[in-house]
Amino acid sequence: MTRIAGALALVFALLPMHAAEKRLITAEDLYAFHWLADPQISPDGKQVAYTYVTVNAKHDGYDTSIWLVSTTGGATRQITAGPRDTTPRWAPDGSRIAFVRATEKDVKPQPGQIYVLPMDGGEARQLTDVAKGAGGPEWSPDGHTIAFTSRTDPAEKEKKDDEKTDVRIINRAVYRFNGAGYTDYDHPDHIWTVATPDNITMPSKAAQITSGRFNEGGILWARDGSKIYFESNRELEPYYKPQHSEIYSVSSKGGAIQSVAHVDGAIHSVAMDPSGSRVSFVAALNGEPVKSYAEPDLWVTSLEDGAKPKNLTTAFDYDIGSGVGGDQAPPRGSSQSKPFWSKDGRFVYTLASEQGRANIMRVDAETGKVEPLTAGDHDVYAYSSTPDGSTVALAIASPTKIGDLYVMDVPSRNVRRLTNINEKLFSELKLTEPEMIWYTSFDGKRIQAWVQRPPDWDASKKYPMILDIHGGPHSAYGYTFDHEFQWMAAKGYVVLYPNPRGSTSYGQEFGNIIQYHYPGDDFKDLMAGVDELIKRGWVDPDRMGVTGGSGGGVLTNWTVGHTDRFKAAVSQRSIADWRDFWYVADFSLFEPSWFRGAPWEEEADFKARSPITYVDKMKTPLMLIEGEADMRTPSGAGGEQMFRAMKYRHIPTVMVQFPGETHELSRSGKPKHRVERLEHIVAWMDEYVDGQDIKTYDVQ
Repeated sequence: MTRIAGALALVFALLPMHAAEKRLITAEDLYAFHWLADPQISPDGKQVAYTYVTVNAKHDGYDTSIWLVSTTGGATRQITAGPRDTTPRWAPDGSRIAFVRATEKDVKPQPGQIYVLPMDGGEARQLTDVAKGAGGPEWSPDGHTIAFTSRTDPAEKEKKDDEKTDVRIINRAVYRFNGAGYTDYDHPDHIWTVATPDNITMPSKAAQITSGRFNEGGILWARDGSKIYFESNRELEPYYKPQHSEIYSVSSKGGAIQSVAHVDGAIHSVAMDPSGSRVSFVAALNGEPVKSYAEPDLWVTSLEDGAKPKNLTTAFDYDIGSGVGGDQAPPRGSSQSKPFWSKDGRFVYTLASEQGRANIMRVDAETGKVEPLTAGDHDVYAYSSTPDGSTVALAIASPTKIGDLYVMDVPSRNVRRLTNINEKLFSELKLTEPEMIWYTSFDGKRIQAWVQRPPDWDASKKYPMILDIHGGPHSAYGYTFDHEFQWMAAKGYVVLYPNPRGSTSYGQEFGNIIQYHYPGDDFKDLMAGVDELIKRGWVDPDRMGVTGGSGGGVLTNWTVGHTDRFKAAVSQRSIADWRDFWYVADFSLFEPSWFRGAPWEEEADFKARSPITYVDKMKTPLMLIEGEADMRTPSGAGGEQMFRAMKYRHIPTVMVQFPGETHELSRSGKPKHRVERLEHIVAWMDEYVDGQDIKTYDVQ
């Protein structure tokens, strides 16, 4: 393990030295960021295809194209034109790459279609032409067919314009989803197949393999190509029950659907062993009583009828299949990485997050013994392996690197860096590593946090501080790049970003302890972290601000209702009243995971845990940042309430609304909006924490 960590540390250290004076990072540097997503290693392990993401010229969106790099190193090469190409997938013999391309017609975006690019030269050719687009391409083992998902209904007759209506008939409790808009239950995702001739001259006719009223996804071919396995929840109104999905199979020619495996939980990331007789998958058990946070595990099951899945990682008290959060994951083009098997079927390799780190673990398929394949203070956010599991491509980020591509020889664990896609920009920037600290909270619990200091840190000075709270609440900060923290530090602030109780990557008990008590003791964890920095002499207790988004916005609202120690607060995409949120969020709270009942059944609890209840005690100048298209935390249940109440009380308050932005504003919103968001947060802190004379938010 020490050898691996040392190898990766050396790789990260091998950066060119520049004599020129480095400058501080700016908010606008986001426009020059490059991202690497969805790395796919070729079957022979000699090349890696990946999705390359950049900000477009207008700074209002992102361009994506497919690039290629040799696993022996050397220059990267663009192989598709873009600007909306994603999801590269190698043919089994490595001769072709399938990918999804979205085009425009009359300046209107068209549904994505599958294209195929020959690797021996030639142009990409369009393979599918289905009305509602094609996604998630997966090659058959013989390379003659691609399976994909589409919402196309071939039996649907196109209505004339005067027969169409824009009226929605809504009869389900969950009827819209943040970012996707209103749910189209009349067109579920089904599985299709299309032949892949050697010479594609025109789109091929696709065949629909599954049908019905339920969504299907997670396509996986049987080793002999006779069946297609997939994931699905076959409940018409699944929100009345705990989360659940199963593995099903269907003949690759179509026909009856068969249930293959299920547990009391939602199954995803299914991967097949080399023999084709077993599959592994990731699932978190529901169980009784219902939990707010259920830690995901790695499972394995035989494909024989009646086989019972086995939980391999029940003794491993960390999160399987998940990573850590930051604001610089690729904003477009990402796909979920699945576990992979060793050639002899003895081991399954999967992502796991542990105390703010995300690494690949090797799990014994019989005993469940877990050992690290990669190790280090970083975030492995995507990966893929060769069919024999001997070579793996890794996308890795760290607190000073957005993300680059690496390749590992699994037997020797030798790691090589293949890309440095932000080298030019980052060689100019004065970036610093955050310091990781542990501190003890009020009840003895150990809390992990990171402190990002200003680049010109002077230990003899006390600095203004910003407490930055993550959302979720079941998520985690960690060893990954955050533009927000680097930017705040560059502006002269010490940034504290902790993982209070309720955070993931610390075990089942730590994550679920806030059930029915959120917000609550997690607030005390945050205040203990602030006290720790004051005790260390790093920050000025009279110059402190607090911010956070989503669940962090909830805790920001809660904080200013329970203490006056902060001079300014910025609450982003928040909730003010849980009662209103229960009615308008894009998901339901019908299961007793966060609350034991509905608002009228648990009125006292909803009121006690709603930040708006304590508005009469709030004195802190407050900025509210809202996305007008946010369906996860609609502003009417959060920022708008806080704004009106605080204005009534004559507390300095401003609301900054971002047109067209969803709950993902800070991570994948329009680049120019992401930059403006950062500028507004720091400007509010500059005015009320640092005492600068800023008139932007005054009533004129």
